[in-house]
Amino acid sequence: MKKINIVIIIVALIGTGIGGAFMLPQLFGDEHESGGSINASIKLPEPKYDSSVSIEQAMLERRSVRAYQDEPLTLTEVAQLLWSAQGITDSKRAYRTAPSAGALFPLEVYVVIGNVEGIAEGVYKYKPDKHELIKVRDGDVRDKLAVAALGQACVKKSAIAIVFSAVYERTTRKYGDRGVKYVHMEAGHAAQNVCLQAVSLNLGTVVVGAFRDDEVSKILNLPDEEQPLYILPVGKR
Repeated sequence: MKKINIVIIIVALIGTGIGGAFMLPQLFGDEHESGGSINASIKLPEPKYDSSVSIEQAMLERRSVRAYQDEPLTLTEVAQLLWSAQGITDSKRAYRTAPSAGALFPLEVYVVIGNVEGIAEGVYKYKPDKHELIKVRDGDVRDKLAVAALGQACVKKSAIAIVFSAVYERTTRKYGDRGVKYVHMEAGHAAQNVCLQAVSLNLGTVVVGAFRDDEVSKILNLPDEEQPLYILPVGKR
């Protein structure tokens, strides 16, 4: 009887124009956070192209930071970090912030979100061409990612963790076995960009290469052709 009564009330409210505007969120929950469903897209704030920190100052201050404050990042900060990793810098030729052998761009970028203002916890894939996030998994997986990273606490305590994966075949089909080295070089270029951008934003990060590949792939729901290469936890200093 209770279910029938609720349905009758909802239908009545919708008919009066009240339910859609006021009552339905109260009955079923009013979700304010973005990225509530799998494959939902989140348009990111446009990146900034200047700051008060010079590239020389950023290089001087870059350090491996493994301890973070328990404070959220903003979506603007996350967007800037992702743009620094693989953002588009030439819309006509689709060039990116990091150099790529043959402009083949084998890297994919994911962000494990645990503490970001206005964004639901989960795993998101960065789409450079649209500068947006696509949700690929619900829930906070920082604990699981830390276990996969051999128990490194910085991964668990970070607000987010940026993860680079690679589709080697994009590069090796042109360069053969040599292409594997090119992919690894590119991951280093992109990771350094994130490190320097973090300094500019007064954030801390560290590059993590010690992890169990299969576990990370499972946590991020990586396609079979993608291999994880790098984890960069990020948080407030």
